[in-house]
Amino acid sequence: MIRRSTLFALAGICLLAACATTPAPAPLADTLAREPQLTTFNRLAAQAGLTEELRAAGPLTVFAPSDEAFKAVPAKTMEALAADRAQLKAVLSYHIIDGRMAAADVRNGGAKSRQGANLTLAKAGSFITVDDAVVQQADIVATNGVSHIVDRVLMPPKK
Repeated sequence: MIRRSTLFALAGICLLAACATTPAPAPLADTLAREPQLTTFNRLAAQAGLTEELRAAGPLTVFAPSDEAFKAVPAKTMEALAADRAQLKAVLSYHIIDGRMAAADVRNGGAKSRQGANLTLAKAGSFITVDDAVVQQADIVATNGVSHIVDRVLMPPKK
């Protein structure tokens, strides 16, 4: 028969083991860099000069397109963005809003992006959309905000 104290000790060890595998809290730039499905977003954010913004105090919310989302963008568009740092920064900034918006905080309506144009947010149960993108993974928490992985690269409206 297993004693109660033995069970508590085992539970404590399991809890400590779980804590040891949880990464330490970090700013958005570093938190997003840990996500294997965001390698393209991280590379382009660095190229656009957004890494320090994503390390700043915030709070920020980032709707980060997955690598699969970037693969769906026509090659010609990606080449044009790579050649024009200002345009690349504008497109990526369209995925960022000021303030910490967890999935539970999303309300139907608009939110102003850092690029300046409004994003359209919609929520039905646990289903969240941002413009025409669907949130695939929500609430990646960082010290200076939160990120949600989306299935499309959002393009800001033409001025």
